[in-house]
Amino acid sequence: MANFNKVYLIGNLTRDPELRVTPKGTAICQFGLAVNRQFKDESGATRDETTFVDIEAWGRQGETISKYCTKGRPLFVEGRLKLDQWEDKQSGQKRSKLKVVLEGFQFLGGREGGAPGGGGENFDQSTPERFSPPPRQASSRPPVAENLDEDVPF
Repeated sequence: MANFNKVYLIGNLTRDPELRVTPKGTAICQFGLAVNRQFKDESGATRDETTFVDIEAWGRQGETISKYCTKGRPLFVEGRLKLDQWEDKQSGQKRSKLKVVLEGFQFLGGREGGAPGGGGENFDQSTPERFSPPPRQASSRPPVAENLDEDVPF
């Protein structure tokens, strides 16, 4: 049977990102994302529902998020679900936590200083060191000739 584990979220950061570094020097950035949903209940009243999701970003992506994002910033996140399980040292109970491991992201909204937003991590994992989307390529359509030859054989 095939398996698929992919998550796409758009939300706002619930806190400033926390950046830590492993003993081997790999950056780990942890932050929370609030994802809102609006719906109508049985009585027809509009209700809001907010889901809080913990996100973990590794390497250069984590460093970038830590550098440019703060609480309240909108962010698009692509990742996978991961279940962490451990035993509580104080009570001895088994604990678990579901989180998203970031695989790519896109900044949303405007940049600091009012310039339009955009930028973000390239989702191509073969080049994780890139911090901007690839440059736009010229149109694949051929240029329009000014003098069209009417005798085109078909």
